[in-house]
Amino acid sequence: MSSSFVELNNVTLRYSEGDDLALDTTDMKIRKGEFIAVVGPSGCGKSSLLKLVSGLMPPSNGTVIVDAKEVAGPLKIVGMAFQNPTLLPWRTTLDNVLLPLEIVKPHRNRLRKHKQEYIERARDLLATVGLAGHENKYPWELSGGMQQRASLCRALIHEPDLLMLDEPFGALDAFTREELWDILQNLWLKRPFTVILVTHDLREAAYLADTVYVMSKRPGKILVARDNTLPRPRDQETTFTQPFTDLVHELRSHIRDVRAA
Repeated sequence: MSSSFVELNNVTLRYSEGDDLALDTTDMKIRKGEFIAVVGPSGCGKSSLLKLVSGLMPPSNGTVIVDAKEVAGPLKIVGMAFQNPTLLPWRTTLDNVLLPLEIVKPHRNRLRKHKQEYIERARDLLATVGLAGHENKYPWELSGGMQQRASLCRALIHEPDLLMLDEPFGALDAFTREELWDILQNLWLKRPFTVILVTHDLREAAYLADTVYVMSKRPGKILVARDNTLPRPRDQETTFTQPFTDLVHELRSHIRDVRAA
């Protein structure tokens, strides 16, 4: 019996007949509650990996297993956040955060009867990320960083076991990005859900992840799985330490080798 929460076994992915492979013989094992990051050159299949694990696409070959069951369709236990917050412009911050509860079972069946309980949960989550007092504002009234905080809350409101993040901070300025690293880390330390973070930012990977996976050029496969032993909780002072700098340089060296291959 595997102790992995997420497992990819010899997975290949071809988007359609005649296309080149997007992923080739990819293997990965992620423990329950582990925070992993995936880095690699553009077009290497990082986002394809998320689609496979979340059940949005089936593999061409191999198996994807989540929570001891083979993935056969979109998973209910997943929360997702992307580079663009994709908040609905006609809904307030609070209503945007509540959106998954209208869709995901069993919450959608409980929402009407227990709405006040869910509203309090959403308000608490928004307060945790510094958005108390902004519940009734619309997306266009929020900065990019505030929109991304609301997007994180929306991804977590239904308390998913698995959080998938696709370049969630890539469009933000450096200061806001680092602030959101701390917010995400604090949310995860309070309730260690399993996280798969796709990022181009090697500092972000080193700051947040327990394990960093480096992918090859397309067709993507895992070349390196690097354990990150930096102690938690990490703070911005961590980024100035030699072990942090060494890890970032090591990851950069792997990416350089991938590009040169």
